[in-house]
Amino acid sequence: MNRKTFFGFAAPSSFVMFVLLIFPLVYAIWLGTNFITFNTINEPRFVGLENFQTILRDPLFWAAMRWTLLIIAITVPTHLFLGFSFALLLDQFQGRIRAFYMAALLMPMIVVPLIGMIVFRQLFDPPGLFAYIYRLITGGIFVFTPLSIQTLIVIHTIWIYTPWAIVLFFAGMQSLPGDQIDASAIDGASRLQQVRHIIVPHLRALIILAAAIGIMDAFRLYDNVFALTRNNPIFGANTIMVFNYNVAFSVNRLGLANATAIIATIAIMVALIPFLYYMYREQIEAR
Repeated sequence: MNRKTFFGFAAPSSFVMFVLLIFPLVYAIWLGTNFITFNTINEPRFVGLENFQTILRDPLFWAAMRWTLLIIAITVPTHLFLGFSFALLLDQFQGRIRAFYMAALLMPMIVVPLIGMIVFRQLFDPPGLFAYIYRLITGGIFVFTPLSIQTLIVIHTIWIYTPWAIVLFFAGMQSLPGDQIDASAIDGASRLQQVRHIIVPHLRALIILAAAIGIMDAFRLYDNVFALTRNNPIFGANTIMVFNYNVAFSVNRLGLANATAIIATIAIMVALIPFLYYMYREQIEAR
């Protein structure tokens, strides 16, 4: 393929990518260098890097960043492990029983996260089921505290992200040649040995992909946190996106909010560098 033909094929997709990705990013950077509120949205005032410096000196930003990173550290490995385990179980079933369990495990993907979190919170409100069980066991009333709120956020986040890992790993297992499993069974390999030496290496690229997507999803966590905390700062559970929302709509600093978004984007890119490098190396070795 000559250069002219290549650019002829690549130009339409490159233009769409520029319009949908590059242009908004550049525009957001420009907004982040200006003092903008809802009252002065048509008259931005250039302030350079002042917004970025303000954000980096804000203790609330660093509290939100630490909480977001803690969510990533807990939920990403957990939902990968659960997704892999459930995919292994599904691979053992056939026919209608597999379809039933698949539908049940994928239920969190069907429920809108905001609605799911509202229903989830109601279970712990005074009339809720879990609040009733807690009252029967302890004799006290379940109270929302910073620790309990953060625990519920982590549990709900794992609940909504695990189905994606199940689908990804289960699909990968279907492409695994059956003769490898059969040959290992003839050689006396246990199921644990098959998982460790055959299935996991076969799914290695998918595991890295699922981890990378899990990190990106955790960085943009907003709706379920907002629904559970009701934007109450007393719980100390604001993620980066909730903090950004408060900067934009509560503090009325649109330029500051764009600076926060750019800093969060840089943090995501830094967090993904090891995964991108590993996937790149896998592609080079596969040639």
